[in-house]
Amino acid sequence: MVARATIDVCRALGDEVVSYTREMLDISVREDVFDAVSAQKPDAIINCAAYTDVDGSETNIDRCYAANASGVENLALAARASDAGFVTISTDYVFDGTKDGFYTQRDTPNPQGVYAKAKYEGEILARNAYARTVIVRSGWIYGKNGTNFLSVMNRLLSEGRQIKAISDSYGTPTFAGDLAGRLRELAQIDLPGIYHITNSGGGTSYADFARTVCEIKGFDQNLVEAVSHETLKRPAPRPVNSRLACLFSDKIGLTPMPDWKTALARFLEENEEGN
Repeated sequence: MVARATIDVCRALGDEVVSYTREMLDISVREDVFDAVSAQKPDAIINCAAYTDVDGSETNIDRCYAANASGVENLALAARASDAGFVTISTDYVFDGTKDGFYTQRDTPNPQGVYAKAKYEGEILARNAYARTVIVRSGWIYGKNGTNFLSVMNRLLSEGRQIKAISDSYGTPTFAGDLAGRLRELAQIDLPGIYHITNSGGGTSYADFARTVCEIKGFDQNLVEAVSHETLKRPAPRPVNSRLACLFSDKIGLTPMPDWKTALARFLEENEEGN
């Protein structure tokens, strides 16, 4: 989802883009990564690869770490060897969720589940491998071709399906198209560090996100059943609050990301046009 959005953004701006599916390039195989990067000699590498099955990570530990930790290190090392900029995506899940308000770069990560721990290790390995690394923490990402709950919610509600949405977990929704644009900007600026990138606004819960979809599209609000995160009994722990704010974006001249409700309306409109 994010990779496709990033490809579209970069090509629209005139970039020459070389992209790989997981079948074409397994980033956990260091030799293959070095061969691919040395063959292309890119100006920058944007890593959108990840193992994102949060619950599945609890049992598929090796697969999770291969994509989210050692694979990231391989890309960072290959970028260093080719003198290319390197941008990689991490997650809001590196925080434990116990803080009130927004997490910034001043907060110390405390990942809980296997997925979160692997993503945080990926951050550490990449920074140790290549000082030029740009780490982008984001969360609650949705968009075209997305298969997660936020991405498919509109379709479910449009079919009149009753959905259960968590009312007591909070995050900052991020439209993949907006995230892609910011990834490209950070690759161009080439200023190493950790950036928290989400759509702006006060954040929301899954239930309020669903109600906003209903409001924008005119769906029946009664289709949304608000539930507590504790009732779902999911295998992996998740932060109850993972809202993110960036301390650096405005200081390096980046304009604020669109408000999450504005971004959601744009996604729903584009999704409708695509159908």
